[in-house]
Amino acid sequence: MNLFDVYPLFQVDIVKGKACKVWDDKGQEYLDLYGGHAVISIGHAHEHYVEKISQQVAQLGFYSNSVINNLQKEFATRLGKACGYEDYSLFLANSGAEANENALKLASFHNGRKKVVAFKKAFHGRTSAAVRITDNPKIVAPVNEGLEVEFLPLNDIEAVKKSLAAQDVCAVIIEGIMGVGGIQVPDNQFLQELREVCTATGTVLILDEIQSGYGRSGKFFAHQYSGIRPDLITVAKGIANGFPMSGLLISPMFTPVYGMLGTTFGGNHLACAAALAVLDVMEDEKLIDNAAKVGQFLMDQCSKIPQIKEVRGRGMMIGLEFEQPIKEIRQALLYDKHIFTGVSGTHVIRLLPPLCLSMEEAAQFIEALKSLL
Repeated sequence: MNLFDVYPLFQVDIVKGKACKVWDDKGQEYLDLYGGHAVISIGHAHEHYVEKISQQVAQLGFYSNSVINNLQKEFATRLGKACGYEDYSLFLANSGAEANENALKLASFHNGRKKVVAFKKAFHGRTSAAVRITDNPKIVAPVNEGLEVEFLPLNDIEAVKKSLAAQDVCAVIIEGIMGVGGIQVPDNQFLQELREVCTATGTVLILDEIQSGYGRSGKFFAHQYSGIRPDLITVAKGIANGFPMSGLLISPMFTPVYGMLGTTFGGNHLACAAALAVLDVMEDEKLIDNAAKVGQFLMDQCSKIPQIKEVRGRGMMIGLEFEQPIKEIRQALLYDKHIFTGVSGTHVIRLLPPLCLSMEEAAQFIEALKSLL
């Protein structure tokens, strides 16, 4: 049997990693500024992380449901304190797609409505609610549980108000910072007014923080720059530093019912051990502060490079837009300068480094990019 070939791969065979560096099978060192689509939050192969997972692996087969439940409760308590949502509840799953699917289900169960508003060029995972990247400001497509989704322009509050006026929209779902859509940052005022109109119309506000959350923006969640509190928040990516895990943070306005949501592997003891280790390291090494500081340095320095059309983002979620397609630039960074980066569309280089990236490593990237350009 062959693998279903849907992922293009670089001709680089990575065999080990440490912090923000990885090495291939020939011993070549690379600087990783992408972290596997932002899943590497605390760095590759962190000692504390490896130790905590290894301890759980050593005890496989000896866990009862009560022990796993205690791990889940410990993680929920720690996460609530870390992100400032101690009064919310937590549902654990395995991927960002699963978190968003459950968020949409919960919203529809709550108000009984069947429409969803999302935004042009957004991306909410490989789900039935995935938003297509399109120039059409309004596309209706079937989504989860018979829902329909309408795509509106980002930051256009009047379009949102018009769509929500009939009070038949189940939920508005929006990324804290658009990732696949080119690192687009919602205006703070837009998010504040969005919160107001959702409250006024009984519409559930879902913040997709799967890529932009977990400290990447320089705050725990990117939406916290605007001061709003969503009804539902989805998290994944950096939550367990690459171990499959996701979560749905749920406002007290929702009442749980047995059988409402479900998962087979969500919140297993290995995932919880990984997620608890991530919180340990983030707190001990002050990685959110580092993301803000080093990320701002990267953005400031990139803004001085004349060949870059625009620099967008916050913290260590950065988009560098060029006038020309960036395929050759990205390949030269990888094969000539040995630096991994990401891409959004054809004109944007996307930087999603581990949150432990140092000033020296950031400067290394800046000098490499300048020399290529």
